[in-house]
Parts: sequence; C-alpha cells; structure tokens
Amino acid sequence: MKEEQVILVDQYDIPIGTMGKLEAHQKGLLHRAFSVFIFNHKNEMLLQKRALTKYHSAGLWTNTCCSHPHPNEDTLVAANRRLKEEMGMTTTLIHKTSFIYETAFENNLTEHEFDHVFFGYTDKDPIINKEEVDGFKWISLDHLKEEIKTSPNNFTSWFKIAMQKIF
Repeated sequence: MKEEQVILVDQYDIPIGTMGKLEAHQKGLLHRAFSVFIFNHKNEMLLQKRALTKYHSAGLWTNTCCSHPHPNEDTLVAANRRLKEEMGMTTTLIHKTSFIYETAFENNLTEHEFDHVFFGYTDKDPIINKEEVDGFKWISLDHLKEEIKTSPNNFTSWFKIAMQKIF
C-alpha cells in the first residue's frame, strides 16, 4: 500500500511539491492541513478523543476532525471527506481562517502545517470510526477553555494553538 502523500507548501500556501506523510512529519516540512470545528445549536463544540492507536497524540482530546488533503484534492472536499470518514457526519462547512503552526512531539515527529479552519453546525451526534476516534463529547466554549487551562495535557498541541488563535 502506497504511503499517503501530503502537499508541501510555502508560507503563502502555494504548493511546492508532495511527500509521504511520515517523511514530511519526520523532516518538519510545511504542508497543507485542515481542522474542522463542529458546533450545535447550544454553541457547544464537538470534540473527538483520538484513537489510542494513533502514532502521536493518541488518546488526547482535539477538535472534531483534522487531516491533510490529498495531492490535487480541494481542501474543502478533503475536510468533508475526513469528517465523514472519522465522525460519520455530513454538514455544510465554511472556511473561517488559516494559520501556520509548528509543534514537535516526543517521538521525533514535527507538525508544521498551514492549517485551514472550517466551521460547521449540526445537532446530530457522530457515528465514530473506532479506528480513528476513541470517543466524543459536546462542550461549551467556556467549559472547554477552563478544561484546557486546568488540564492542558489532555488536549492535542495543535488544538490548544488553534483555540488561542480562533477563540
């Protein structure tokens, strides 16, 4: 099976090539990614707990879903694809913002991503893919911010960065 490829980009999100996902994370090269944030009518955010089998940040709480578009795949199309694959959900997604971040992990991998942020709304609970997701919960932004402050090690590094930049 061929390794998943990511789109290498410059600081302006202009594609400059492709590379295997693991190699890009080993070398810490900037690549395109997306993060999806789903809310319900009570303005609660849907969090996922990453599967325990993930090669980094396993078992940590994070935004509804996140991943990388495939080469030649539109980022919105990729966000919708992964939302369905990970959370069993479909909804209208709206591009809210983008930012660059970099964070290193204890296993010598580095996330260095040009992250496109999408928001969506639904009152339906997800039907999670247990290979990708260990659990989910709906949480108010105020309660979430308090949890991040009191228990930061329960959350992924990129989610904490996104929360500071977006909220």
